[in-house]
Amino acid sequence: MKNGTKPLTLGLVVGNRGGFPDHLCLSGRATIIAVLEREGIKVIALSPEDTLFGSVESLADAQKCAELFKAHREEIDGVLVTLPNFGDERAVANTLRWAELNVPVLVHAFPDDAQVMSAANRRDSFCGKISVCNNLKQYGIKYSLTALHTVDPESESFRQDLSRFTGICRVVGGLKNARIGAIGARPTAFNTVRYSEKLLERAGISIETLDLSEVFGRANRIPNDDPRLKAKLEQVTAYLPIENTPSEGLLKIAKFGAVVDAWMEQYNLGGTAIQCWTAMQEYYGVVPCAIMSMMSNDLMPSACETDIVGVVGMAALALASGKPSAIVDWNNNYGDDPDKGVIFHCSNLPRDVFVDPTIATEDIPIIIPHETLAEIYGPEKAYGSVVGRVRSGAFTYCRVSTDDLNGKIVAYVGQGESVDDPLKTWGGYGVVRIPAFQKLLHYICENGYEHHVAMNLSETAATVEEAMANYLEWEVYNHDKEI
Repeated sequence: MKNGTKPLTLGLVVGNRGGFPDHLCLSGRATIIAVLEREGIKVIALSPEDTLFGSVESLADAQKCAELFKAHREEIDGVLVTLPNFGDERAVANTLRWAELNVPVLVHAFPDDAQVMSAANRRDSFCGKISVCNNLKQYGIKYSLTALHTVDPESESFRQDLSRFTGICRVVGGLKNARIGAIGARPTAFNTVRYSEKLLERAGISIETLDLSEVFGRANRIPNDDPRLKAKLEQVTAYLPIENTPSEGLLKIAKFGAVVDAWMEQYNLGGTAIQCWTAMQEYYGVVPCAIMSMMSNDLMPSACETDIVGVVGMAALALASGKPSAIVDWNNNYGDDPDKGVIFHCSNLPRDVFVDPTIATEDIPIIIPHETLAEIYGPEKAYGSVVGRVRSGAFTYCRVSTDDLNGKIVAYVGQGESVDDPLKTWGGYGVVRIPAFQKLLHYICENGYEHHVAMNLSETAATVEEAMANYLEWEVYNHDKEI
């Protein structure tokens, strides 16, 4: 899912309408393009040589713009409709219909200056935006709005609108064509991670499978002097400090990683869900946590216990933020504070989710034998767990699930805070504060959600909700709106 950091390309529609000051389209177009380019966004737009001021007003203008967009269909991630004046709602709607891009659309309107309201300078974009949205609704074209009805494109408010919209484009584009690998069957004891592969396929998310026996066989065939193994071993040892892991254990971890890398490249996969226990320990002799942590840290999310839809939530957050996601359990209460809890896994959390590993504290992440599996199989078969504390700060959580009985994909999202309250335990862990946490927990239990949840050190709940609910048409509960 590395396109979470890929530069975006937006198609630009500059709306115009006869009888309104069309010179504003020339200055408005220049301003918008300058703002987009400052944000690192590539622009596909009509030029002033193509139509009057590069705007879209007539049927012919709409046809020209649609053909331009069609020629760049593989590049365009979303469309920005901007209204320097009232704008012709039919021309805008026809452009989007005929272009057939099926990407997110942001509708923006320039604000009027109350001190400059002459006929030669009054925009009326405030009113025109309502008309454009009315027509888009009639045409069945999905769209998003700026936080303010009219907004100066050079303002901080619009910069935030752009940030949210580009995140929406990444989530929609990334999930509609996602390819995820399932390595191994789900653990027998975990009915909770059942899912509908068919519902995901209908949403554009494809699953490739690989049996653990094939992984073990391929790994065991890799000679110890293989260049791929050497490179992977160097990546593992450079990733985090390693304690109590002998060279034989490191070799097994690196061989497992080399096999997974090759398979993901062969099938063009952007994420994985892995059967991390107990066959891995009993028949191969390591835990895969370190490799999974490294993949998630590189924006290729990897979830424990073959939790495929857990990967979907991780991917959505990573695409929205450009930061790595973790999969954790809603795991423990924190004393008697109803709005606090403990998140935990045992653990494959990505390095960048933990406290800063360069600052020497007892909470920094390290790679060690898995504490509980070592008791069952011995430490020699449990090397590779990544343990440490989640760093403090704002975070977004997301859980996706397939509602097989009703034939739909559902999700919940929200935001909270990772806090520094004292806690001594093992694995990857953190203390979190979530407003009305008990209400969220009731919602999770009443609706039969899994105990796993994706988390990301960002504030992207609104972005993810908009992408999933509006454009992917999934049923989404946003906890932040319910408190």
